Amino acid sequence: MRALLTICLLGCPLAANPPDETLTQRARRYLGDLIRLDSTYPPGNETRVAKYLKQVADAEGIESELLGDNPDRLNFVARLRGSGSQRPLLLMAHSDVVPADPSLWSVPPYSGAIRDGFIYGRGAEDDKSLLAAEMAILVDLKRRGLKLQRDVIVLSESDEETGSTGIRWLLANAPEKIDAEFALNEGGHADEVPDGHRLFHIQTAEKIPTRITLTARGSAGHGSVPRPDNAVVTLARALVRLADTDQPVRLNTTTRRYLGEAAKLPDYQWLGPLVGKLESAGTAPEAANQIRLRQVELAALLRTTVSPTMLNAGTKINVIPNTAQARVDIRRLPDESRAEVLDRIRRIVNDSAVEVTPAGGQEMPPAEPSSLTTSLYIAMERVFRKHHPKAVVLPYMALGATDGAFLRSKGMAVYGVPVFVREENASRAHGNDERISLKTMDEGTALLMEIVASVVQ
Repeated sequence: MRALLTICLLGCPLAANPPDETLTQRARRYLGDLIRLDSTYPPGNETRVAKYLKQVADAEGIESELLGDNPDRLNFVARLRGSGSQRPLLLMAHSDVVPADPSLWSVPPYSGAIRDGFIYGRGAEDDKSLLAAEMAILVDLKRRGLKLQRDVIVLSESDEETGSTGIRWLLANAPEKIDAEFALNEGGHADEVPDGHRLFHIQTAEKIPTRITLTARGSAGHGSVPRPDNAVVTLARALVRLADTDQPVRLNTTTRRYLGEAAKLPDYQWLGPLVGKLESAGTAPEAANQIRLRQVELAALLRTTVSPTMLNAGTKINVIPNTAQARVDIRRLPDESRAEVLDRIRRIVNDSAVEVTPAGGQEMPPAEPSSLTTSLYIAMERVFRKHHPKAVVLPYMALGATDGAFLRSKGMAVYGVPVFVREENASRAHGNDERISLKTMDEGTALLMEIVASVVQ
């Protein structure tokens, strides 16, 4: 039976909506309020955010509900109804944030403090700025009374950072609540480059976390007597083989277009002669290696990547242990299966003394890249180029992971929308003094509103 919890909102601070507030003022206010609602996981408490958003929606007469099976970690879904002549647009963002150590911040991390033109706080960049902008836009659409051709849905989902339980619960128990033609999500980013171009990276695909454990076994003994089957040495050799063996080069519709467009930029003219070589099995490995020498981030788009990250062996320095373990962070290409990658890793290790097993943890489903020809993608291209004459719009495959993969795997086109310019071309997400400038927040909210309005009217 579907678990649907409606939470009493009595006692939650009123989220007032001043009638003369502008769109960008409203988004700023929502962001400050959301930062001050500590939704750190663990333990989560995303219901604090869901209650707040429910009050906002109720005050505007927007239908909304809280959904989920954990009273402390509920999802919020609001819907502004259109004529239904076109399928809905989903605006999504997550409400959970990662922990913050106050001793490493210059301001309290849950204060929403404004200093030197920046709003500080955990979630300011990941992902409460987007959530605040989306909710402000929903309220603006309602107040303006626009005739919409499609429903507009706002989803604030819980637990994106660790297990994606929020989006997975919705898809399993209430998929009709978030069913849409396409969605805007986190995952995109915009950067300024020295020659005056602004690069808009629209996330249309993402690599898939596939963690593994390597366990090497050997004979224990005193450290004074070296053993040929020392588990630590066996493990070390296996890790070196993994690190030194290149994975296959594979392009998809997103990376092919991305590299082709990037090669036209002045700073990336060196890339042009290498792009064509990536299409041939005979020349692709060397071309990818040449790209890696110039920029490791670009090279990571071309292959499944393998990064040993954790080691565990022994209890005492003078005792050779029976076993040694390593954890390896694999980010596989979206068109490779988990079984295919594991089989390849085992062939590379090629040692019966080393067991390769899945390490568990968050793993997104494989999915085809989102289409580059939908009305939403075309609208983003148009809006970005309208406001920035030197705009370069690039479909982008994220090296990290988002909850958008779960929707892509169901056939929905999901786009990481790059409306917020990264400050100093670097992300502060998950970092100390996480912040977003008021200027970036205002400009990004206005851009997002223009994109939304262009596909819903």
